[in-house]
Amino acid sequence: MTVKDRGMVMKRGVNADRGANLRADALKAVQSRTPVHTGIDYTETSVSDIFAQNVFNRATMRAVLPKNVYKAVIRCLDHGEQLDASMADIVANAMKDWAISRGATHFTHWFQPMTGLTAEKHDAFLVFSGEEGQPNLEFSGKLLIQGEPDASSFPSGGIRSTFEARGYTGWDPTSPAFLMESVNGKTLCIPTVFCSYSGHALDKKTPLLRSMDAISKQAVRLLNLLGNDSKRVTCTVGAEQEYFLIDEAYYLARPDIINAGRALFGARPPKGQEMEDHYWGSIKERVLAFMMDTEAELYKLGVPVKTRHNEVAPAQFEVAPVFETSNLATDHNMLLMEVFRNTARKHGLRCLFHEKPFSGVNGSGKHNNWSMADERGNNLLDPGHTPQDNQQFVAVLTAVIRAVNKYGHLLRASIAFAGNDHRLGANEAPPAIMSIYLGDKLTQVVEALISGKKEISVQSGTLQFGVTSLPELPRDDSDRNRTSPFAFTGNKFEFRAVGSSQSIAWPNAVLNTIVAESLDYVASEIEKLVKSGTDLGAAVEKVVRETLSENKRILFNGDNYSREWHEEAERRGLPNLKTTPEALPCLVDKETLALFKKYEVLENEELVSRYHINLEAYCKTVNIESLLTANMARTMILPAALDYQQKVAQTIAATRAAVNGVNLSTQEHLLKELCEKICSLQSAIDKLESMVKEAHHEESGDHEAENLNRARFFEQKVIPAMNAVRAFADELELIVDDSLWPLPKFREMLYVY
Repeated sequence: MTVKDRGMVMKRGVNADRGANLRADALKAVQSRTPVHTGIDYTETSVSDIFAQNVFNRATMRAVLPKNVYKAVIRCLDHGEQLDASMADIVANAMKDWAISRGATHFTHWFQPMTGLTAEKHDAFLVFSGEEGQPNLEFSGKLLIQGEPDASSFPSGGIRSTFEARGYTGWDPTSPAFLMESVNGKTLCIPTVFCSYSGHALDKKTPLLRSMDAISKQAVRLLNLLGNDSKRVTCTVGAEQEYFLIDEAYYLARPDIINAGRALFGARPPKGQEMEDHYWGSIKERVLAFMMDTEAELYKLGVPVKTRHNEVAPAQFEVAPVFETSNLATDHNMLLMEVFRNTARKHGLRCLFHEKPFSGVNGSGKHNNWSMADERGNNLLDPGHTPQDNQQFVAVLTAVIRAVNKYGHLLRASIAFAGNDHRLGANEAPPAIMSIYLGDKLTQVVEALISGKKEISVQSGTLQFGVTSLPELPRDDSDRNRTSPFAFTGNKFEFRAVGSSQSIAWPNAVLNTIVAESLDYVASEIEKLVKSGTDLGAAVEKVVRETLSENKRILFNGDNYSREWHEEAERRGLPNLKTTPEALPCLVDKETLALFKKYEVLENEELVSRYHINLEAYCKTVNIESLLTANMARTMILPAALDYQQKVAQTIAATRAAVNGVNLSTQEHLLKELCEKICSLQSAIDKLESMVKEAHHEESGDHEAENLNRARFFEQKVIPAMNAVRAFADELELIVDDSLWPLPKFREMLYVY
């Protein structure tokens, strides 16, 4: 061995030791953690006392606004009427006084650009006026209604030139302003939409609001036709949120989790979730302290969080809110994720919302519980005790079934991105095939409606435990199908395929739009029959029967994970779009463009821009992960493996020198295995780096084709190359000396916190 070689080996040893020490330090840091006390003592302060205390809600507005202004705002909220601009100054001044009285010094237009996160630019209330520049606190109606952030660095998907920087934020009065607390004060946050200079939507909120108007218009039309005099229908959503918690020390020792949100390396731990002991288990004290702290912050913001529990995987948890309108539910879910991230750090934890942060255990979703209600609060998807006789319910249900069957590919595209590709189709989440679960009773109702039968035989009944001291319990009309991507659960549909990290705005905008089209279709078909002289009841029955007959292929009550269902779905002609590059192109089909334009949800340019933004986001995500994979494998894992290889080789040489004729075949086999795996890892890294370079050479004159081709190349070439690097690295993790391994392992991150 040359002097240069010895120096390289010594350097490898130092680096490996440094990495191993970092991992050891992380474990020590975790052991020293204690639960952090929340700032609220619930023996002295009631939850009701703090709920929405940082929200400029109806109660606050009633107290601070003139009666006529307050009534105008309420008409805007409840009936969709536009607020007179002349009243904006009054609302703005009252909002400013309220915010300042609670410690705010700045305000911001809080919006949701196409990054999938939130954005904000803070401006002080402080202004200087008069000859002497006297300081005053001001906030005008003009500043409330409209802001002008720089739009140049937000994703636009080619809808505007990079050098065209002007953008506008516009106040959304249907979502209340709120105060965000920080260590040194508060900021007034005003929910807004975000558009370009030309008026094109550059955010997630605008198409959602438009889709809510579209579905309200068509739902009211159908209800009025059926004798219901409702004037407005709102979509309601309850978004269950799954997430992981790991100690911050582990997080800081894992460059992959810091930069990609997930572990790009890691062998499966000896104990995963197979014992099924974490789900709904006793919540650890440190985690419960975090949960209670987040709840307190969310209560102040008026977010109605209701449940908390351990999820399936170790270190995985869930929180669920009470139902709200789609717009408010979306804003609150974005706030929830922000509060969770910030609060976790206070507790020495990190909150992970990635759909698959740890391979080999359950991933995370965001179950989107969706329904519709009229202005009186009546749920349009409540079947009642005899759903077959509930004409309104049957008509609305028929429209939803048709929508999912006709536009299931759009629902799939609405939740298509790199993170969700790790999850959809595995035995933990619904597959990429869209189908509807109705349960036994509703399925019989549908079959009866198709065949013309008037009675069904399924009875709800009761549950009997066989213990005399326990009472009988009522049993629901159907079980819960956790494998279905779109399941009816009593009085709502649960869209289970939404990713845990994504905003629910886009999936709900798509869902609202396709249901609006189907409500339009059902209402139009009934109107045609009625105009031709058919009795209304007979017309509804005929349209329902024919529509259900044409769209029943989407109904499936069985195991969506099974191979049999995949084969059956293919026979039925249901699309199975397994990856993001497969799913996204349907967004720019002529039929899709016409659909969103007809219902005034998105202009063609706006929808095409979202297609490009999503494709580019996919490519950027996989590119970042591939660069991380190659870098970590080359600079962290390979040196540790080489260091262990050197120690094994030295041990063999020293033993052979000390003891003549000793059998060292076992040690030599280990050394050979190490050498082979290290060589395989090195080759896999080289191939991955080559694939990444090739991906960036996918250029053509057609921008649309270029984006799609690059995305497909990342999916078909780069991701398999990444997986190969990981496979060899994870094999080495299982044989390299534990004291040399530089990265915190799954058995530590998932269990020691």
